Amino acid sequence: MSTPFQYFNYQKGILSAGGCSLDKIAREVGTPAYVYSREAFLTPLQEFNQGLQGLDHLICFAVKSNSNLTILKLLGDSGAGMDIVSGGELYRTRRAGIPDDKIVFSGIGKTADEMASALQGKNGSIHSFNVESIAELHTLNRVALSLKKKARIALRFNPDVDPKTHPYISTGLKENKFGLHKSEILKIVHSLKKDSKAGLSALELRGISVHIGSQLLSLSPLKDSFRRVQSLLLEIEPHLAQPLEFVDLGGGMGVSYKNERPPSIQKYCALIQSFFGKTVKPMAKLRQPLRVLLEPGRVISANSGVLLTEILYRKERPRKDFLVVDAAMNDLMRPALYGSFHDIVPLVKHGAPNSLNSETLKPRFRKTDLVGPVCETADCFGKNRLLPHSLKAGDRLAILSAGAYGFTMSSNYNSRPRPPEILVDRGKYRVIREREQYEDLTQGESLLTRT
Repeated sequence: MSTPFQYFNYQKGILSAGGCSLDKIAREVGTPAYVYSREAFLTPLQEFNQGLQGLDHLICFAVKSNSNLTILKLLGDSGAGMDIVSGGELYRTRRAGIPDDKIVFSGIGKTADEMASALQGKNGSIHSFNVESIAELHTLNRVALSLKKKARIALRFNPDVDPKTHPYISTGLKENKFGLHKSEILKIVHSLKKDSKAGLSALELRGISVHIGSQLLSLSPLKDSFRRVQSLLLEIEPHLAQPLEFVDLGGGMGVSYKNERPPSIQKYCALIQSFFGKTVKPMAKLRQPLRVLLEPGRVISANSGVLLTEILYRKERPRKDFLVVDAAMNDLMRPALYGSFHDIVPLVKHGAPNSLNSETLKPRFRKTDLVGPVCETADCFGKNRLLPHSLKAGDRLAILSAGAYGFTMSSNYNSRPRPPEILVDRGKYRVIREREQYEDLTQGESLLTRT
């Protein structure tokens, strides 16, 4: 499992990645700026494929975690499919050259227009839709009929399992808005059995999907969820005219932001093999082996990126200091939204160990809040951090573990242009998204005048 310092570490006192000095990048490109490691994105994908050897599978990267075109193409060229949740993400994946038959459409609020776009790719329809409600089922059927298309679907099962994660990213409890309850799935299946058309003649039920939440730090909730999914598959499959083809197990594996110890990808894959592998006896009761789809996002992207920022001012106070930086909550929303932890380190080492949040307060360190320029108290990247007292205006820092839900959640709040995105690999870096300019902020707007 990747850690914040696995791919971003100090080389001769300078924070580096992929053979590149991040301080050099900050000087040449400016701050704030997102920097990603090519190696860091590809290594977890390779680990998934190794762990699922012998099992027919498709790893569908969760585009919502990091949607840069270069990143999507990088993963797609390495065999990954994509998990999308909007028409915009569909557009991005196609622009990145991802084949339609490797795209899975999730999300509870798909519009008819988005459904139509997904059914009308250059090479046919997408792999499947994860259907979340009976109302959505009928809308998708109506859209497919109007286009004379067949829509392959999986019914998203809500197993009522507590993922023991942040309530904002918990999706597998009955009280959550996601998925279908078992009773609803059984109703759909029995309706299809009673009437082969059942008013849903444009839909092909090909799988069951499940996703219970994000940043899971234990395999126990997943084990409980997989057991319920396996039981549901065995219960419904005999009643279907055609055998199921796949089971989509979602994503949600946690990563280490601070000192968390999430399960390794290898252990996660071993759990999947124990429930859905070819030699598992219960699964042999199905008419054909199922392909396993996964939708990892954070576990691939979180520790693959950092946000670089420059100190503007130091405000000294009796109990702690404030470092005001040029990055803000519009650039990285997670701390303000979730209260999430991101390690913060200088780009040029100030005689400190890699992790600067030691509990032992030394004279050269000072309790510090790292804050942005936005007029919100929530615009804070870290409270009471032990950072070198020698840090001053003009020094640069890295906010670690920012590759997932960093740029994708950024905004133009306070009319701030969004930062660039940069990819490093083997001693070189490339700007893969240019920094926004002030002119970009008003595109599409117009000044109305009285006539």
